[in-house]
Amino acid sequence: MSRQNQLLMWILIIGVFGILTTEMGVIGILPFVADHFHVSVSQAGLLVSLFALVVAGSGPTMPMLFSGINRKKVMLLVLGVFVLGNIVSLFATNFAVALIARVVPAFFHPIYCSLAFTTAAASVSKEEAPKAVSKIIMGVSAGMVLGVPITSFITSHASYEMAMLFFAVVNAVAFLATWLWVPSMPVQDQPSYREQVFVLKKATVWLSIAAAILINAAVFGVYSYLSEYLKTVTNMSWDAISFMLVLYGAANLIGNFAAGKLLTRYAFRSIAVFPFALGAVYILLFFLGHFVVAMSFVVFLWGILAGMGTNYGQYWIASAAPEAPDFANGLFLTSANVGTTIGTAAGGFLISAIGTQYVVFVGYLALILCAAFIFMRNRTESTS
Repeated sequence: MSRQNQLLMWILIIGVFGILTTEMGVIGILPFVADHFHVSVSQAGLLVSLFALVVAGSGPTMPMLFSGINRKKVMLLVLGVFVLGNIVSLFATNFAVALIARVVPAFFHPIYCSLAFTTAAASVSKEEAPKAVSKIIMGVSAGMVLGVPITSFITSHASYEMAMLFFAVVNAVAFLATWLWVPSMPVQDQPSYREQVFVLKKATVWLSIAAAILINAAVFGVYSYLSEYLKTVTNMSWDAISFMLVLYGAANLIGNFAAGKLLTRYAFRSIAVFPFALGAVYILLFFLGHFVVAMSFVVFLWGILAGMGTNYGQYWIASAAPEAPDFANGLFLTSANVGTTIGTAAGGFLISAIGTQYVVFVGYLALILCAAFIFMRNRTESTS
């Protein structure tokens, strides 16, 4: 990879990190948000749920609508909207204003992430594209798993306003770096909106979407309750739980790196094995959940596979619709959010019904269905 491409990759990584940190970081400070705006914690939770809902809804359409515009201009637009939204959040004294300042950037979230995947893949050879995309997903994962503890630390040691300032600064750094060092990237040979939407006529696209949804449901249906699992089943202290969350996050980044290499050499084989590998880890989680040392090992393996799963979901959809990369990446973002929502809801229901230890059954069911859709797509392609 040339030095210019390496610089572009780093700028994209910083960009997706800033955007994902803005999205996920608020999760860890909802009690502070509630106190700051004098609302209930459930009302404060709208900052998270509405953001995710908008991302899921705009995932396929917004990247497609902006797919024909110079990529640098689109990057600057999205990052500018996020900087402005965070500045408004910084000075907002009314919760409704803060909510609007979150929801408006959420519409632009899929545009940048989809664009980052497409640009990274286009900057290298077709064989090296999965590895390049995995680097961008590493920025996504860093924003998801590190954004929460960083934001919580800033808020607890400074204030809510300083957390919003942190979001604004990270996005501003990405904006300035894009403005100064990213060359103009006019779009050439862009398929029409009609041609992009028509990829939905392909059975392989729908089978891939189903598999991607189930990958995220399998991961987040259990991971969303990791803290609760470690507290009630493993009986860990909060300090130990914090360490385990950091361990999971670090392993997640390792998984991204590993998936990039595997997808360049053994794409289908590694994806086909994934549901069985994660299922084996969930079996260990269920039977070793009471043992602290064993859980450290299990959480580390789990984090690696979860990081790989994000890459696999993106690759599986993008490879099903290579003629419409921006639209395909938007479909992936929507699928990921839908899977997270379904998995988290199912996990919560199961915990309420039969107990925290049995939340892994959500993962089992999702992985069984995921494996079925993966092999169905493979069979469809082999017979067509």
